[in-house]
Amino acid sequence: MAGASTLPADFLLSRRVQEMVINGEEPASLYICRDEKEDQNGPFPLAPIPIIDLSLFSSSTTISAEREEELQKLKSALCSWGCFQAIGHGIPTSFLDKIRQVTREFFEQPMEEKKKYSKGVGEVEGYGGDPTPEEGQFLDWQDRLFLTVYPEDLRDTKFWPDTPKSFREVLEYYTTKMRMMTETVSKSMAKSLQLEENCFLNQFGERAVLSARFNYYSCCPRPEIVLGLKPHADGTGYTIILQDDVEGLQVLKEEQWFTVPTIPDALLVLMGDQMQIMTNGIFKSAVHRVVTNKEKERTSVAVFYTPEKQKEIGPEEGLVNEETPRLFKNVKDYEIVHWEYYQRGMRALHTAQV
Repeated sequence: MAGASTLPADFLLSRRVQEMVINGEEPASLYICRDEKEDQNGPFPLAPIPIIDLSLFSSSTTISAEREEELQKLKSALCSWGCFQAIGHGIPTSFLDKIRQVTREFFEQPMEEKKKYSKGVGEVEGYGGDPTPEEGQFLDWQDRLFLTVYPEDLRDTKFWPDTPKSFREVLEYYTTKMRMMTETVSKSMAKSLQLEENCFLNQFGERAVLSARFNYYSCCPRPEIVLGLKPHADGTGYTIILQDDVEGLQVLKEEQWFTVPTIPDALLVLMGDQMQIMTNGIFKSAVHRVVTNKEKERTSVAVFYTPEKQKEIGPEEGLVNEETPRLFKNVKDYEIVHWEYYQRGMRALHTAQV
């Protein structure tokens, strides 16, 4: 086994991880980001992340006590874990399987076909790896397709794949469902904090942005030292993640990594920094990462929900008083600042603190 090569980041990011695996290449040194000793304590525990039934918040037949109990469960989950597993979201399991299928079919196509949608190493939208990080930062063992899906006038359709043939139709429908789900989740979070139900929706704005990221984590010959996605918290309001049946996503709680269980009909709703700001620190932005697997590929689809561009957001006034003073300033386009810090391997939340 040859030693890790020291190729520059721009060169590595101009190639696909999937290609390297097919060619039998070992991870280059820039992919090696952790100590082998980290995994010596055995497998990571499964995270007991609460499962929340969203249908209880919208059904007219739900008993009020049952709805209130679920709202408190939601609040508890977001205060402690910063995420929850959503069921009862109105998307049939058969359609979730269809999204998983078109995701896998896209990445299983010949490289020449996928490269029609390639992005430059410094760009975000399109097929490839994340833009080149600052010097000294590690690279992620993954390939992805990143697409802005709403508002429609922000779409760059040259990156929307023509194959698989059903890809665009499936993504259109999923986008519609995501818009409906973010409305339900945002209203439910507000109610769980005894706030007016539209307050978070008003902060996100009518042109709140939805972006979809289709992730492909190739098998990795050195999973003990290479990560699929480095530890970070999202700069979004929140993120909705569809997993396949291969575990790999992990969340950090009290300095311990926990593996997120895979549930076929559930969508993981993960708080981002902007939701922590809007709730004045009550809900926690979840730090997470993806570990690699030697035997199995893994796919996921993450939909990022972010306030509309140039829209100022800040702590809800109903959450600020003498006992709980304001912790955060009002901010605008926070995700831009977040990205700058992310490229340095740092969190940006402190930039919004009072």
